[in-house]
Amino acid sequence: MILSNFKVFNAIGRLLGIDWGARRTGVAVSDADRGFVFAREPIIAKNSDELVNAVLNIVNAEKIVGIVIGLPLRTNGTDSETTAMVRVFADALAQKTDVPIMFIDETLSSTAAQEQMGRVRRTDIKEKLDSNAARVILENAIEMMKR
Repeated sequence: MILSNFKVFNAIGRLLGIDWGARRTGVAVSDADRGFVFAREPIIAKNSDELVNAVLNIVNAEKIVGIVIGLPLRTNGTDSETTAMVRVFADALAQKTDVPIMFIDETLSSTAAQEQMGRVRRTDIKEKLDSNAARVILENAIEMMKR
C-alpha cells in the first residue's frame, strides 16, 4: 500500500530506501533503530518485473517494515516523465507486498550523495552514486519521521 504520510510506518524496524533508475536502482537499508543507514549494492535489472522481484528479495531478507522511494519532481514541484515511471514501479511493487510504501521528494539527493562521497574516481561515482543517493533519501525520510 502506498501511503500519504509516515505515521502508519512502524516506529521500529528496518526501512528500505530506493533511488529508482532506468538502468540502475540504488538501495539503502537502515538498522532496526534507524540510527544508521547503509548503502547496498545497486540493483541492475533488465525490466520492471525483475526490479520488483529484486526489491522483494531485499524486503524479505532484511525484514523490512517500510519502503521509502525517492520521487524525482521538477524544481517547481510538478511531476516529470521520470516521476510517472517511478509511480508505475511503486504501484507494481505495492501489488506484490503489504509493506507500506511512501514517497519522498528526492530533489538534490544525488548532489548531496556525491558531495558526501568526497573526491572519488569517476567509475566509483557511477557505481556507487545511486545507492548513496538512496541512503540520503532514507536518511531524510527518517529525519522527517522523528519530527
